[in-house]
Amino acid sequence: MSLKPNHRLPLMAMGMFSLLMALFGGVQRLGWELPTLTLVLPANHGSLMVGAFLGTVIGLERAVALGRRWGFLGPLSTGLGGLLLITGVAPSLAQLLIVIGSLMLCLLFVAFLRRQFAWFTVIMLVGALSWLAGNLLWLTGSSIFVVVWWWMGFLLLTIAGERMELGRMLFIPKARQQQMSGAVVLSMLGIAVTLFDIDTGVRILGLGMIAIAVWLGLNDIARRTVRQTGLTRFIAVNLLAGYLWLACCGLLLVLFGADFSGLRYDAVLHTFFLGFIFSMIFGHAPVIFPAVLGRGMLYRPAFYIHVVLLHVFLTVRVVGDLTIELLPRNIGGLINALTLLVFVLNTVLAIRAHHVKQKAEAG
Repeated sequence: MSLKPNHRLPLMAMGMFSLLMALFGGVQRLGWELPTLTLVLPANHGSLMVGAFLGTVIGLERAVALGRRWGFLGPLSTGLGGLLLITGVAPSLAQLLIVIGSLMLCLLFVAFLRRQFAWFTVIMLVGALSWLAGNLLWLTGSSIFVVVWWWMGFLLLTIAGERMELGRMLFIPKARQQQMSGAVVLSMLGIAVTLFDIDTGVRILGLGMIAIAVWLGLNDIARRTVRQTGLTRFIAVNLLAGYLWLACCGLLLVLFGADFSGLRYDAVLHTFFLGFIFSMIFGHAPVIFPAVLGRGMLYRPAFYIHVVLLHVFLTVRVVGDLTIELLPRNIGGLINALTLLVFVLNTVLAIRAHHVKQKAEAG
């Protein structure tokens, strides 16, 4: 038996609070002067984004899909871990809670596989295992620079698997499915190699990212639905834009390897985590939030505001990174943080608009 929607709300709230605090710390890392909430926010920017926000939201979505109460222990664990990361209290316990959350996500995918075997579920399980491996490295003292590639693997394979799952209606031939499996193997090989040879490893990972981006661009149903209107087109636009950013990230890794002189490392991270991941979030949010929270969302053309802001100012940031110009990099980063706040506001307004519409129709 699953948790009722009202009982899921606190879990989502913890994830969203971690997002807001991660944004605050990220803006501080750029050098903008903001009030000091806690001293650890800038240092925990990445771990809050991946473990406490994305880990909680993905874990919550999958727990709802499984429909078993034990599945919610994962997002509960990562949500609490995020709160501890924000306060700076008991950092080792915070890390341990996020490790437990990633382990629970692995068990969720095992449960899905026991119900019905599917390659897209295997891919998502490998992604969850990548997150678990990265979190164990993090718990045992490895730097974020070592861990971040495993976190990327988690998100890369989760999204690739989800898009394959949603594309089942296209009846993709087995040969093409094997192509995706090969791209996944290449990506995970690159991540594993980073432990021994960071330069070679990230170049292999970059090739895997490009292969996955090309595969998704050619085979995703978004290629067809982008010609439609309304919410369907909005989702497709975000997905296709995200695949372009993923290919861009992969190209940077192939070209530069581990030569992250200047601001190249910033460009690699944010083409992936902002360009790719948040394009996916923007596109899937109108579907995921109602499913998780049991509250409808009314699609509004205003959603394109946060989409345009994201891509325009991420481009400004990346150009600043690659030309070693701090001003456009910092302005782009600041506007991107504000963009995510616009996204949150648009989401809240869309949920409220749906509620008002329902009341009007009922009255």
